[in-house]
Amino acid sequence: MSDVFEPVDATDARLALGATGLLRELNVAGVLTSADVHVATALGRLGREPDERVLLAVALAVRAVRGGSVCLDLSTVADPPDLPWPDTAEWTAAVAASPLVETGLVRWENDLLYLDRYHEQETQVVDDLLARAASTPPHDPALMAASMERLVAAMQRARPGTTYDEQVAACEAAAGRWTTVLTGGPGTGKTTTVASLLVGLLDQHAGGLRIALAAPTGKAAARLQQAVHQEAEAFDQTDRDRLAGVTASTLHRLLRPDPGNSTRFRHHRGNRLPHDVVVVDESSMMSLTQTARLLEAVRPDARLVLVGDPHQLSSVEAGAVLSDVVRGFAGRADSPVAELRTTHRFGEHIGALAECLRTGDADGAMAVLTAGHEAVEWVDEADPAPRIRSTALASALAVRDAAQHGDVAGALRALDHHRLLCAHRDGPYGVRHWNRRIEQWLTAETGDPLFERAYVGRPLLVTANDHQLGVYNGDSGVVVATAAGPRAVIAASDGPRDLAPSRLGDVETMHAMTIHKSQGSQADVVTVLLPDEDSRLLSRELFYTAVTRARTRVRVVGSEAAVRAAIGRRVQRASGLAVRLAEAP
Repeated sequence: MSDVFEPVDATDARLALGATGLLRELNVAGVLTSADVHVATALGRLGREPDERVLLAVALAVRAVRGGSVCLDLSTVADPPDLPWPDTAEWTAAVAASPLVETGLVRWENDLLYLDRYHEQETQVVDDLLARAASTPPHDPALMAASMERLVAAMQRARPGTTYDEQVAACEAAAGRWTTVLTGGPGTGKTTTVASLLVGLLDQHAGGLRIALAAPTGKAAARLQQAVHQEAEAFDQTDRDRLAGVTASTLHRLLRPDPGNSTRFRHHRGNRLPHDVVVVDESSMMSLTQTARLLEAVRPDARLVLVGDPHQLSSVEAGAVLSDVVRGFAGRADSPVAELRTTHRFGEHIGALAECLRTGDADGAMAVLTAGHEAVEWVDEADPAPRIRSTALASALAVRDAAQHGDVAGALRALDHHRLLCAHRDGPYGVRHWNRRIEQWLTAETGDPLFERAYVGRPLLVTANDHQLGVYNGDSGVVVATAAGPRAVIAASDGPRDLAPSRLGDVETMHAMTIHKSQGSQADVVTVLLPDEDSRLLSRELFYTAVTRARTRVRVVGSEAAVRAAIGRRVQRASGLAVRLAEAP
């Protein structure tokens, strides 16, 4: 069991001072926090449940949500093993018979324990997906085939020798579905498919379509909009013009937040989105709550296209919806999943490493890392700082140089040359440590002490949504010199935003960033800093996500033990979504 903490002292806020019995023992052991205990005891009072085994299960269900699961599997929680865990069979029977379940305060289904909110959301997602799969939209297959033939001919003129069979098959299948789940690794042509599908659907609807592009973060939304327009450059002028006005936004902004409710939006089942087609990129980052809110907001007669890579990290919130949906629909006749397999983005060596990570082939990954390919570098040294410095400092200096000359476009381009990606935020392998190291290198190189918070060339990462400013969690930017003084330029989804640095409250320095925050972005060169093999954050999904951010070159910094530990460890999130979809009639 991960996330076990060590209390600092008797006044540690994570300790529930009034806890007794099992709740107290597991709280003192660092398994449960005070919040877990208080929620469980409050529900116990409401439901008149005195059984401490049931209250322990409820507290663990609260904890499970914090760890990314939407429910609790009692058979998997007896860790650390030296604690007084109840007998699993007796524990399960006690929970199933609890008045908390009978009154609906918690839910028990398929031997999984849910907090009511997440059971309701999971049930809604299953019902909405199955309802959308039960009917097909009107479309003309012959016209769609003709559209694809025209688009492929144009793309092959622009890129001779490239084939598009997978993309065409995905578009033709999507034309006949209300919901499409388009999956594939980086560079498999997902954006090409999206651009082609949009033109094909416009051909189907002579009166035009209202199209929305969205992504969970601002950076991913900006990339989606840019990528769709870049793909359209290969089309004929008429088709390019039809996509010219299509813009992307964050999913949060698309649904329009409700100021009075942090988990609700202005678009919902009673006030649907007006769009005829909604495309959501990087959907592996969507939580269960976000997915439920999206499905209830999309009209039943509107097409929904979820695009993503199910092998990447899931949402930082509860749920692993994309991978659950892919597994749940596997083998079903009404499956909305279209998978792209052939990689086009990066060279064969990064692709080979990514495939080894995806399939869990540690020996194969080590073979790629040790083969000496220019595109894949492995650094296993006691002090990797000199190797990291050579790339990170050069990139930071390029950003600074462009920013000092007021070259906004050049500074933003330079930001995407190199990414230093860390698993942790703190400690010797963490983002904060390496941000400070790179700033020290900058000071040594330039003589600038970088005392100012808004120093010219500071790379910025927005960490919270600010609807008034129009910047969102995940947006990136840089402080640029202007005649009026330093300005923060943020690459938002609808174009650069020029702001006074003092107006940005929730920003971090981005010389280094966490792998979680890197989702939805790309860089020419990526340095992946792996922590020690005993880090609880190491996982195959984390490693895969980091490596696949690279366009041309990736450097892995870490020991062989860390590489093998990451590949051998999967992120396990308890959920009933896949089983419900698989077993539904």
